[in-house]
Amino acid sequence: QVQLVESGGGLVQAGGSLRLSCAVSGRIFSINAMGWYRQAPGLQRELVARIFSGGSTNYAGSVKGRFTISRDNAKNTVYLQMNSLEPEDTAVYYCRLDPYSGEIRWGQGTQVTVSS
Repeated sequence: QVQLVESGGGLVQAGGSLRLSCAVSGRIFSINAMGWYRQAPGLQRELVARIFSGGSTNYAGSVKGRFTISRDNAKNTVYLQMNSLEPEDTAVYYCRLDPYSGEIRWGQGTQVTVSS
Protein backbone atom coordinates (compact mmCIF):
# COMPACT_ATOMS: atom_id res chain seq x y z
CA GLN A 1 0.00 0.00 0.00
CA VAL A 2 1.31 3.42 -0.96
CA GLN A 3 1.87 5.85 1.91
CA LEU A 4 2.86 9.50 1.91
CA VAL A 5 4.38 10.97 5.06
CA GLU A 6 4.96 14.71 5.33
CA SER A 7 7.37 16.39 7.71
CA GLY A 8 9.02 19.74 8.24
CA GLY A 9 6.12 21.92 9.28
CA GLY A 10 6.22 24.22 12.25
CA LEU A 11 6.02 27.77 13.52
CA VAL A 12 8.12 30.45 11.86
CA GLN A 13 8.18 34.24 11.82
CA ALA A 14 7.21 36.17 8.74
CA GLY A 15 10.14 36.34 6.34
CA GLY A 16 11.48 33.01 7.50
CA SER A 17 11.88 29.71 5.69
CA LEU A 18 10.80 26.11 6.06
CA ARG A 19 11.39 22.99 4.00
CA LEU A 20 8.68 20.37 3.82
CA SER A 21 9.41 16.76 2.89
CA CYS A 22 7.09 14.07 1.59
CA ALA A 23 8.42 10.52 1.70
CA VAL A 24 6.62 7.98 -0.46
CA SER A 25 6.66 4.29 0.43
CA GLY A 26 4.97 1.19 -0.86
CA ARG A 27 4.47 -0.30 -4.29
CA ILE A 28 4.82 2.61 -6.66
CA PHE A 29 4.18 2.14 -10.32
CA SER A 30 4.18 5.10 -12.65
CA ILE A 31 3.70 8.55 -11.18
CA ASN A 32 2.28 11.33 -13.29
CA ALA A 33 2.87 14.09 -10.78
CA MET A 34 3.60 14.89 -7.15
CA GLY A 35 2.20 18.02 -5.59
CA TRP A 36 1.83 20.13 -2.49
CA TYR A 37 -1.56 21.49 -1.55
CA ARG A 38 -2.67 23.55 1.42
CA GLN A 39 -5.84 24.25 3.31
CA ALA A 40 -6.36 27.18 5.62
CA PRO A 41 -9.26 27.26 8.11
CA GLY A 42 -12.56 27.94 6.40
CA LEU A 43 -11.04 27.74 2.92
CA GLN A 44 -10.87 25.08 0.23
CA ARG A 45 -7.76 23.05 -0.33
CA GLU A 46 -5.66 24.63 -3.05
CA LEU A 47 -2.71 23.69 -5.20
CA VAL A 48 0.60 25.19 -4.09
CA ALA A 49 3.09 23.50 -6.41
CA ARG A 50 3.35 20.43 -8.57
CA ILE A 51 6.16 18.55 -10.29
CA PHE A 52 5.53 16.20 -13.19
CA SER A 53 7.33 13.03 -14.15
CA GLY A 54 9.26 14.84 -16.85
CA GLY A 55 10.46 17.45 -14.39
CA SER A 56 8.24 20.35 -15.32
CA THR A 57 6.68 22.32 -12.50
CA ASN A 58 3.84 24.71 -11.89
CA TYR A 59 3.06 26.99 -8.98
CA ALA A 60 0.20 28.97 -7.55
CA GLY A 61 0.61 32.63 -8.36
CA SER A 62 0.74 33.54 -4.67
CA VAL A 63 3.88 31.47 -4.06
CA LYS A 64 5.73 31.86 -7.35
CA GLY A 65 9.24 33.13 -6.74
CA ARG A 66 9.12 32.21 -3.04
CA PHE A 67 8.51 28.45 -3.05
CA THR A 68 10.39 25.73 -4.91
CA ILE A 69 9.28 22.14 -5.42
CA SER A 70 11.89 19.47 -6.06
CA ARG A 71 12.30 15.73 -5.82
CA ASP A 72 14.90 13.10 -5.05
CA ASN A 73 13.96 9.99 -7.03
CA ALA A 74 16.51 7.84 -5.24
CA LYS A 75 14.84 8.64 -1.91
CA ASN A 76 11.27 8.70 -3.26
CA THR A 77 10.93 12.09 -1.62
CA VAL A 78 9.47 15.38 -2.75
CA TYR A 79 10.39 18.68 -1.12
CA LEU A 80 8.86 22.11 -0.85
CA GLN A 81 11.31 24.86 0.00
CA MET A 82 9.37 27.84 1.31
CA ASN A 83 11.13 31.19 1.60
CA SER A 84 9.91 34.68 2.52
CA LEU A 85 6.97 33.16 4.34
CA GLU A 86 3.96 35.33 5.01
CA PRO A 87 1.14 34.97 7.56
CA GLU A 88 -1.16 34.20 4.61
CA ASP A 89 0.85 31.01 4.05
CA THR A 90 -0.45 29.59 7.32
CA ALA A 91 -2.26 26.34 6.55
CA VAL A 92 -2.09 22.58 6.73
CA TYR A 93 0.11 21.43 3.85
CA TYR A 94 -0.66 18.13 2.15
CA CYS A 95 1.39 16.03 -0.22
CA ARG A 96 -0.43 14.37 -3.10
CA LEU A 97 0.55 11.63 -5.55
CA ASP A 98 -1.14 11.50 -8.95
CA PRO A 99 -0.56 8.19 -10.72
CA TYR A 100 -1.14 7.70 -14.44
CA SER A 101 -3.87 5.27 -13.44
CA GLY A 102 -5.38 4.32 -10.13
CA GLU A 103 -6.17 6.15 -6.97
CA ILE A 104 -4.82 9.57 -6.01
CA ARG A 105 -2.99 9.39 -2.68
CA TRP A 106 -2.77 12.04 0.04
CA GLY A 107 -0.53 12.42 3.04
CA GLN A 108 -1.83 13.22 6.49
CA GLY A 109 -0.78 16.86 6.37
CA THR A 110 1.66 19.03 8.27
CA GLN A 111 0.86 22.34 9.94
CA VAL A 112 2.69 25.49 8.88
CA THR A 113 2.11 28.59 10.99
CA VAL A 114 3.65 31.94 10.10
CA SER A 115 3.50 34.63 12.75
CA SER A 116 3.53 38.33 11.93
